[in-house]
Amino acid sequence: MANRIVLNTVSYHGKGAIAEIPAIAKNKGFKHVFVCSDPDLVKFGVTAKVTDLLDKEGIPFTLYSEIKPNPTIKNVQDGVEAFKACGADSIITIGGGSSMDTAKAIGIIITNPEFADVRSLEGVAPTKNHAVPTIAVPTTAGTAAEVTINYVITDVEKERKFVCVDENDIPEVAIIDPEMMSSMPKGLTASTGMDALTHAIEGYTTKAAWEMTDMFHLEAIKLISQNLRGAVENTPEGREGMAMAQYIAGMGFSNVGLGIAHSIAHTLGAHYDTPHGVACAMMLPIVMEYNQEFTGERYREIARAMGVEGVDNMTQEEYRKAAIDAVKKLSEDVGIPAKNDKIREEDLDVLAADAFADACCPGNPRDTNVEDLKELYRKIM
Repeated sequence: MANRIVLNTVSYHGKGAIAEIPAIAKNKGFKHVFVCSDPDLVKFGVTAKVTDLLDKEGIPFTLYSEIKPNPTIKNVQDGVEAFKACGADSIITIGGGSSMDTAKAIGIIITNPEFADVRSLEGVAPTKNHAVPTIAVPTTAGTAAEVTINYVITDVEKERKFVCVDENDIPEVAIIDPEMMSSMPKGLTASTGMDALTHAIEGYTTKAAWEMTDMFHLEAIKLISQNLRGAVENTPEGREGMAMAQYIAGMGFSNVGLGIAHSIAHTLGAHYDTPHGVACAMMLPIVMEYNQEFTGERYREIARAMGVEGVDNMTQEEYRKAAIDAVKKLSEDVGIPAKNDKIREEDLDVLAADAFADACCPGNPRDTNVEDLKELYRKIM
């Protein structure tokens, strides 16, 4: 079986990288841009950092910002109608995973109208055409949605999130500008950063991991360990390091999948609106403990990447514990809570069934079951 790597056609990195956007839009012949962003970014002037550049260069655009933190089917449907109504031919998406996931779904449906039923995109949908030409500008250092072939939509009616995997949805261009991330509050910086760490560790330990993705994931773990605390304090070095780290993690996990920390996090977001990064951070060390006997020597390299000294002189039990403890310490240092007081015992059957059915579950290094998943939920109650 061949291993596959799907990445952006081109990406731009570094402070001030958004200045490249007007030239890219003109070179690609964009006539009317559909700008997809979230309402808070619009309110606080973050979106305007990009739209002002479009205005200055006379590039017409329509702004769509009817997007919830966990984007819904209706957000996508309304976006598709808004795209058609304004006569757009391209997308610039500005934001975190919510904006970019919504933009991906809109872009896919526009070019593959037979998938207008958003639920039909769940799993690996057999779309034929690449999404609308898209430039993705992340404002959080965590989801890496700008470089992945995945997106997640919330089905409010059924109280569940569903994962869509489609190599046709990846944005052609990614603009990774740490200055677009500087306005993130501490809590969001911490939670999205821990989401990136979960991407890197789950991607490194998933069943499909291989040499090229290992390279990405270990470097991401190292950079996150070195930079997340600084990013939470809004240091320039921390922001720049996390901007790079989360992108590198995305280069890896997008191509090999994730595990049950993400499966559980998806259910917590769908049922209780728990922020995704917070849910991932709560579950990551618990899932690492659950998986450790099925990971060979990989926790030694995780511990090494996280700055643990002397790992080569440790026993397997010692370096596995060291890796898990390093994750717990980082999560604690950036202020992530360890418990979720919304979970109720009577919810566990549904939560565990939903997590077991989640698209990330099969990639977990340890085969799981509904009863095991219930016990994992209980550890954060």
